[in-house]
Amino acid sequence: MTSYEEKLFIGGEWVEPHGGHYEILNPATETVVGLAPEASRDQVYEAAAAAREAFATWSRTRPEERAAVLDRAADLIQRDFAPYAELARAETGATTAIARGMQVAVGVSRFRRYAKGALEPVEAAVVPQVNEAGPMGKAGVFGAMTIRQPVGVVTCITSYNNPWANAAGKVAPALAMGNTVVVKPAPQDPLSVLRMARALEEAGAPRGVVNVVTGSAPAVGEAAVDSPDVDMVSFTGSTAVGRRIAEVCGRGMKRQLMELGGKGAAVVFDDADLGAAVLGIGTTFSFYSGQICTAPTRVLAQRAVYEELIARLTAYIGHLPVGDPAAPGTVVGPVISAAHRDRVESYVELGRKEGARVVAGAERPPLDRGFYVAPTLLADCTNDMRVVREEIFGPVVVVVPFSDEEEAVALANDSEYGLIDYVWSGDVARAFRVARRLRAGGVGVNTVARNMEAPFGGFKMSGVGRDVGSYALHAYGETQSIVWPG
Repeated sequence: MTSYEEKLFIGGEWVEPHGGHYEILNPATETVVGLAPEASRDQVYEAAAAAREAFATWSRTRPEERAAVLDRAADLIQRDFAPYAELARAETGATTAIARGMQVAVGVSRFRRYAKGALEPVEAAVVPQVNEAGPMGKAGVFGAMTIRQPVGVVTCITSYNNPWANAAGKVAPALAMGNTVVVKPAPQDPLSVLRMARALEEAGAPRGVVNVVTGSAPAVGEAAVDSPDVDMVSFTGSTAVGRRIAEVCGRGMKRQLMELGGKGAAVVFDDADLGAAVLGIGTTFSFYSGQICTAPTRVLAQRAVYEELIARLTAYIGHLPVGDPAAPGTVVGPVISAAHRDRVESYVELGRKEGARVVAGAERPPLDRGFYVAPTLLADCTNDMRVVREEIFGPVVVVVPFSDEEEAVALANDSEYGLIDYVWSGDVARAFRVARRLRAGGVGVNTVARNMEAPFGGFKMSGVGRDVGSYALHAYGETQSIVWPG
């Protein structure tokens, strides 16, 4: 793929960045994919001001018009599906199957979903109330209704692991509700998001409705949060960064939607279908090379099946080809950068020092170039180890034994995170009973699959708010009430 220079998208214009450009590297080959623009703080503020100006008109457009723009954007992304998937693979290191099926295809589906979402009713009736005469006025029957109004200007800060699906999951529902957006992609792979902006421009999004500012410097993201023209911040990323964003939002009472870190507990009981459990847990090794916050990275195995589960996971790892994500048959590609590879490897070494047993992995794959980490399994772990408590965000699974249901629940909940947990058991009643006790925003029972209409978000340090399906429309809206005498 030939490298090229991109521009910023501000107020309907493609503009040169004040800070020049920086290189986007292919994590598999370490070659330059393209040159991303480095916005200045002033340019970010200009983007937010353009979004503020466009909001007055866009928020009053008919839902059918907003739906048409989103539908056309989906058509255009589908039209250019092959080159977009190639770009996604090049800048994220995802395998061809993931780039096509879970990145670009999900981006298309989310624009389609929220084209329909733009047409969902925003009004709801409230039960009338009978008021007696008093200081507030005469006796009477008072009707009421609620209306979901757009929040205003929304800054969408997206994650590096899935630039198509994550950006579409923010931009599409925000636009469907009548908001305007400033998109700040992750610095590692912003080129796909800039392509999405081109699709929205061609689809007829009015000037200023969609703005994209990119940059490798923290100041770009900071400006996208603290701009006085921004009413809401939707962020996907680390808990540490989320905390800093929340502090700034708190000073300005800006609305927040935060999808942060995870350390998903996978509780495997002794009556579980171990084959199904291994397939589910194994997605940590293969899906985005473990760079996914919903991964079941923290396995809690009942003692009766503990060693067998470890043996099966070890065998599973042995059948995962690691290498060039563009090559047919590759299952595990690279992580996003050399720095992240080193971070993941340092956690594996830390686990060894903490007393964990390295069952598989821990050696860097013998490849000439690329940021590869071997799928790694750490057994005999305890809940006080950092490798058990902290998010590693790589193809590393830790295994902790437990004796009974009470201990399993206690261990699972002994975490600052609470995004998605999992339960495997042949006793469905027990599985659901345990699921209800887990302090997590979502629980998979005998599956790692998701229902894409179910609300998504975390407890504790895993986030604030819920999105996906119609819940995303509510997340990007404010509720207004109107009351009248009957």
